[in-house]
Amino acid sequence: MSTINFSSEISKLENVLHNFAFKLTRNNEDSKDLYQETAYRALVNQDKFRAGTNMKAWLFTIMRNIFINNYRKKIKKNTILDSTDNQYYLNTGGPTVLNDANSAIMMNELQELVNKLDDSIRIPFLMHYYGYKYQEIADQLDLPLGTVKSRIFFARKELKNAVLLNYKGVLERTA
Repeated sequence: MSTINFSSEISKLENVLHNFAFKLTRNNEDSKDLYQETAYRALVNQDKFRAGTNMKAWLFTIMRNIFINNYRKKIKKNTILDSTDNQYYLNTGGPTVLNDANSAIMMNELQELVNKLDDSIRIPFLMHYYGYKYQEIADQLDLPLGTVKSRIFFARKELKNAVLLNYKGVLERTA
């Protein structure tokens, strides 16, 4: 396949690639950059493309891999490694006072609200909170998947309403 034909095939898929890039990045400018990088890499590696195969899938794979690599670079860039031997240096940024009283009180209140939920919705909600997948919860509780999802939804809804009522009551008492 000639370079001109190859370029025209890429440009035919431009809209689809832009949509996929936007789906990955959720940012218009980043999606344009991702598309350009994908098109560039495809043109540079044109010799690796086998004629008669699915070009759209090949380009999607390139784009997804570029996105994952950029994401990993960004995460590593934001990671701070401290290799000091003496722990004294970790806390020399200035006087700080750590007070977790408000968050501890709030967590206790939330725990009480969760405990007040009916068992039919509390148990799936807590399992989901602890990291179980919907299908795992459904299998363990011997329930249909849709039932598990709806019970978790209803638990969230009840908790939201309970938190709003508590917050409203606190505001009325302080006013």
